[in-house]
Amino acid sequence: MSKVYNFCAGPAMLPAPVLAKAQQELLDWQGLGTSVMEVSHRGKHFIELADKSEQDLRKLLNIPSNYKVLFMHGGGRGQFAAVPLNITKAGDRASFVDTGVWSKKAVEEAQRFIDTEVVASSYQDDNGLWHVPQQQVVEIAEDSKYLHFCPNETIEGLEFNFCPQASTGVPVIADMSSTILSRPINVADYGIIYAGAQKNIGPSGLAVAIVRDDLVGYARKETPAILNYQLTDEFDSMYNTPPTYSWYLAGLVFEWLLEQGGVEAMAKRNQAKANILYDYIDQSDFYRSQVAIDSRSWMNVPFQLANDDLNAAFLTQSEQAGLRALKGHRIVGGMRASIYNAMPEQGVLALVDFMKEFERTQA
Repeated sequence: MSKVYNFCAGPAMLPAPVLAKAQQELLDWQGLGTSVMEVSHRGKHFIELADKSEQDLRKLLNIPSNYKVLFMHGGGRGQFAAVPLNITKAGDRASFVDTGVWSKKAVEEAQRFIDTEVVASSYQDDNGLWHVPQQQVVEIAEDSKYLHFCPNETIEGLEFNFCPQASTGVPVIADMSSTILSRPINVADYGIIYAGAQKNIGPSGLAVAIVRDDLVGYARKETPAILNYQLTDEFDSMYNTPPTYSWYLAGLVFEWLLEQGGVEAMAKRNQAKANILYDYIDQSDFYRSQVAIDSRSWMNVPFQLANDDLNAAFLTQSEQAGLRALKGHRIVGGMRASIYNAMPEQGVLALVDFMKEFERTQA
C-alpha cells in the first residue's frame, strides 16, 4: 500500500504509533484477555487509565490545581450549551467574538439560554485578506457574564496568537477544539477551555472541559446531568458510562505527546509545517491564501487555485497521489489542508511537491 496522508479537518488522522498500539491491544488489553471496550468503566483497570490520562493532560498543559479536568459527552457542540447552562441564569447576557462558522454556532446555541452580544468580529483589509480582531482587551457590557471566542476556526483558517481579555475581568471561555495541545498555553488566562476530541486529542465521541473551580456548582436545575460540570466532577467523569474507547485512545495520544517532548516540541513542529506550506503558497501566482499573515492558522490552511475550474482536477489527482481530504469547506471553497499534531512534516512536503507538479502541468 502506498503512503497516504490524511488532511481531514476532523475526525482527523491519529499518530501512527498510537494506532499501532491500539491495534496490538485491541483483543487483549493489559493481559485481561478482553478489549478495553469490553471492561467496566468502574473497574480497577479502567479507573487507573482514566486517572493517568488526566494526570498526563495536566502535565502537558501545566493545568493549575484549581482547575477541574472533565471528560464528557457531546463534543464541542455539547459545550456550546454546557457553558451557559453551568455558569449563567435565565436572562443573563454573555459576549462573543465572531471569527467564523464555529463562533457563530456557539452564539446560536447560547441564544437558547441567555442573551448574546457579538462584541468583535473578523474583518477584511483593503487587500481582501481576513484578520482576527486585534484588540488585546475587548470592551463588553458591565452585566456580561463571560467572553467567548474560538482561538482557531477550522473552516476559515483564522487563528488568534493571543488570548483576548474582557474589559470587565469576567471569565474568558475558549473553544479550543482545533488548537488544543498544538502549543503551550497559559491555562490561567481562561475560565473554561473546552475541546471536541477529534482533531488533536483522539477520535470523535469525547469532549474535554478544563473548568476553573469557582465556575463549578452553579448549574441550572434544567441542565442535563451529562452536561453538569459539578456532577461530572463529583463522579470523576463517570456519572454515566463514558465513551471508553475514545478515552483510552486519548490517553494513548497524551502518552505519545509526552514522548515527543510535550507541547513545546509540538509547537516547533507545527510552526515549521505551517511555514513550509504558507511559504510555497505565498511565492506562487498559481495558489493564494485569503488570510492575513498575522491571523493564519497553524492547524488549518485553506488556499485557492488561481483558476477554480482546476479544482476538480486538483482533488482527483491529489487523491491518486495519496493526499486525502483536501477539498475546502463549501463556505470558503478551494482547498484546505488540516495539519494537526499527527501530520508529519513529510506529509506537508509531499503536498507541496504535488502542488509544484500540478502547477507545472496546469499553469
